[in-house]
Amino acid sequence: MNLKDEFINYFVSHGHVLIPSAPLIPENDPTVLFNTAGMQPLIPYLLGEPHPKGKRLCDAQKCVRLTDLDSIGDKTHHTFFEMLGNWSLGDYFKKESISYSFEFLTKVLKIPKERLAVTVFAGNKEIPKDDVSAEIWMSLGIPKERIAYLGVEDNFWIAGDIGPCGGDTEIFYFRSDEEIPEVFNPKDDRWVEIWNNVFMEYRKNEDGTISELSQKNVDTGMGLERVVAVLENVYDNYETSIWKEIIAAIEKISNKSYYGNEVAMRIIADHIRTSVFISADRAGIKPSNTDQGYILRRLIRRAIRYAKKLDIDTNTNWMEPIALEVIKKYENYYSEIKDNKEIVLNCLKEEGLKFNRTLEKGLREFDKLKKHLIGDIIDKDNAFRLYDTYGFPIELTEEMAKEANLKVDTKGFHEKFLAHQELSRTASKGKFKGGLMGHSEIETKYHTATHLLNAALKKIIGPHVHQKGSNINEERMRFDFSCNHKLSDEEKKEVENLVNAWIKEDLPVVCTTMSKNDAIKSGAEAMFIEKYADVVTVYTIGSISKEICGGPHVKHTKELGHFKITKEEASSAGVRRIKAILE
Repeated sequence: MNLKDEFINYFVSHGHVLIPSAPLIPENDPTVLFNTAGMQPLIPYLLGEPHPKGKRLCDAQKCVRLTDLDSIGDKTHHTFFEMLGNWSLGDYFKKESISYSFEFLTKVLKIPKERLAVTVFAGNKEIPKDDVSAEIWMSLGIPKERIAYLGVEDNFWIAGDIGPCGGDTEIFYFRSDEEIPEVFNPKDDRWVEIWNNVFMEYRKNEDGTISELSQKNVDTGMGLERVVAVLENVYDNYETSIWKEIIAAIEKISNKSYYGNEVAMRIIADHIRTSVFISADRAGIKPSNTDQGYILRRLIRRAIRYAKKLDIDTNTNWMEPIALEVIKKYENYYSEIKDNKEIVLNCLKEEGLKFNRTLEKGLREFDKLKKHLIGDIIDKDNAFRLYDTYGFPIELTEEMAKEANLKVDTKGFHEKFLAHQELSRTASKGKFKGGLMGHSEIETKYHTATHLLNAALKKIIGPHVHQKGSNINEERMRFDFSCNHKLSDEEKKEVENLVNAWIKEDLPVVCTTMSKNDAIKSGAEAMFIEKYADVVTVYTIGSISKEICGGPHVKHTKELGHFKITKEEASSAGVRRIKAILE
């Protein structure tokens, strides 16, 4: 029996009702392209709406995440994955939840408790530290040296901007043949998180305050692919039983071994599996130039490009045998995979033929472009021609340019692109809700500080730096940006000093309303331009920053206090992350 069946059978035997996976394409939620976690479809019931199946539920939820698309090809990342989950909607709470998890891991999966460690919520000024969970873990045999207390960033969760929230306890497995340390260090990479139990016992109110909930919920999530790799004792997820037949099909078609061709085969395997699930969804997604269809097209075309690297004849119907292995593996769990089998195969075949007609010409055109290029930048006109004439998504042009040590004028491309048709750049990254988790005074300050940090990075590191994401809470700000190197201590200090200099200048923060096109023409920057309406708000800070943004912000920079970088690290390929505080 496999892990998915073991998990479902265990929780059904403990009074949980198996619910079907929600569709991959969210229903009645235009803010996201795909369901990204097991809890996402259950938010209304976590908020208090009665679930028709009762208070104890379990499932295997299909998920697609696009945030790590550039990391696909390594050992651990997947675009599509399955999240195993069990829920208590106002029924049992910490003791039962932790006991279930411990019993499942140690009795059903037979993982030695000596290889387990846990984290619990350390508490903050509003919520006490979770000694209750720690005591339960110790009563089950986890020594206190293997229990770590961590803060909001690691062990706290909230469903949406306001509403149910609470601390969580995360379970870690020691994935190494080395001697297991007596004391658990969460920063030690040998400890791998395998399960997360969230205890929603509080509510975050609109005014930012925290109150206790009348209904206390449990929401757990276990990533299937990661845990199977742990159980099968492999360090490459693509060597597990989940991928065995799929990789074997690629080896047979290419007449090459997986070993020595890992990156290309992982990308092909991941992208075809994800394409099967997207095209099988009952929403009827087809390859296109918008939203989910754009993602589907991009995945298929990227798989074709890597097939050519393996010398696969892409003029044949080469994707079908791989897709059939995917269908065979999942059709008994997800009825749409079986019901829409022909739709899936036709989608792959037709999109493959369509792209293949122009791919060779496009590759030749790209090679010609490289030879005659003056400088190291592919300008907007050539980038758009590769898209419009040869069907190259801009991300494919960027990827090929990076391999050739070239850059692409992507900003110019998008300006040209918007002038021709309504293609959502957001579709390649996912759509996101505007705003913050709250509008407290400190969060407002951090929001403004992200603008200053963005401007400082452009000054110190270079104008090629662009914001890739941010996350704010009352304790710190997190800022992701495009950069292909680790910042030196000197660079970090220069960025920090520049932000603080602008704060001391007490620059005015001015908000103006204008059309989106006028905002773009004025030089205003925006991370996901297509999420904004035709009329936007532009925040200008002195002469150093101009961004399209949903607010809120302070009126003058002096209100921010002192800016301090606490950490700089990698986020994903070509993206760095800064964590900072205001003192």
